Amino acid sequence: MKQAKASLTEGNILKALIALAFPIIGANLLQTGYQLVDAFWVGRLGANAVAAVSVSYPVNFLLISLTSGFAFAGTILVAQYAGAKNLKMVNHVAIQSMVMVFIMSLVLSAVAYGLSPQILTWLGVEQEIFAEANLFQRVIFIGLVFNFSFILFQSLLRGIGEVRVPLYINALSLSLNFLLDPLFIYGWGPIPAYGVAGAAYSTLATLGLSALIGHYILFYGKTGFNLKLKGFRFDFPLLKKAFKLGMPSSMEISARALGLTLLTGVAAKFGTEVLAAYGVGARLISFVVIVALGLMKANATLVGQNIGAQKMGRAEKTSNYAATIAFVSMSLIGILFFAFAEPIVRTFLDSTDEVVLMGVSFVKITAPSFGFMGVQLALVGTLRGSGNTVESMLFTIIGIWVIQFPFAWMVSNMESMGYLGIWWSFPVSYVLPAIITFIWYKTGTWKKKQIIA
Repeated sequence: MKQAKASLTEGNILKALIALAFPIIGANLLQTGYQLVDAFWVGRLGANAVAAVSVSYPVNFLLISLTSGFAFAGTILVAQYAGAKNLKMVNHVAIQSMVMVFIMSLVLSAVAYGLSPQILTWLGVEQEIFAEANLFQRVIFIGLVFNFSFILFQSLLRGIGEVRVPLYINALSLSLNFLLDPLFIYGWGPIPAYGVAGAAYSTLATLGLSALIGHYILFYGKTGFNLKLKGFRFDFPLLKKAFKLGMPSSMEISARALGLTLLTGVAAKFGTEVLAAYGVGARLISFVVIVALGLMKANATLVGQNIGAQKMGRAEKTSNYAATIAFVSMSLIGILFFAFAEPIVRTFLDSTDEVVLMGVSFVKITAPSFGFMGVQLALVGTLRGSGNTVESMLFTIIGIWVIQFPFAWMVSNMESMGYLGIWWSFPVSYVLPAIITFIWYKTGTWKKKQIIA
């Protein structure tokens, strides 16, 4: 931990930012691999099996967002205390967060498990896949304890600048998941074929292993943490502070997920072909945004540590670097997507030329604005690292609920635009929020927030 602190509050800022961002981007890519691996193996069981697995993802994402706020709060507090060289409080924040997230995850897991059939009924799941979907979903809900624990582990290590260990664990768990999926789905030797549920058992096993490794590292590893449960007592003032920091982040993620879900509904009214083109475009954006999210998280850690070390000028310079790198790198990605839109879309969409051309138009309309998306997310990292999580939430809500969704709804109802109104809502929702966030950032208001003594 001493090395991480020295490299983040002293020395070359650009080098530190890149050294943090690349492993975070790699870990995020590996985490998306879970869905791809499950889709690969479950897809061989047929359309019903795919539907049974797919239905649980939105619910699981929503539940994760409810506790992810504590993980964000843990990153912010640990980063600022690490920057202030207050190792006692770094450990105190870590153990308090761990216990609280463990209790929350147990409660959420039990409630979700019990309500699983009702949730599927609310979602309108058909009877022919209901039983399989319920079994899969319940196993996933059992794994929430491991899932939340590992998310917090990554957040705590990110706060002290250690981002390579989570990358290695993610690589190990994804590799194991790829091997266990066919074993549990199709069976082998004494292991019976569990079908769709086998994918959930595989995920449960790999998440459990990841969480156990993470906890071992926190208690006995050489990362700098020195956690002890002996004599533990809840620090309610600290937990209240973490809740105030984390709840806006949870609401931000939930608002983003719900907004994109409603956009899917807007696309669906134009028919299956438009929905298919929209689905591919949205999936491509979800991969592209991983780069910007990596810079956002790296920037949040650097800003947090430098604010903790009372180096506000260095924190601002870090943010300027992050915004510039995000704009340039995401713009280059946008240029590549624009130039190779058709082959990229055809890779993910096996359909008629008309549908492919719809997907190509989505990519070409959206890609030139990727740089603005990068700037906005990079500066969100500044807001989070400095503890301005309410402002971060507000800018996200403005981007999706005040700008994008109303724009998509109104413009797509214009006869001259149709579904293209949905396509254009994406660049509009990248450019305008980026400008608003940048203006607010330049006022310097974010520097006045104080979350540690």
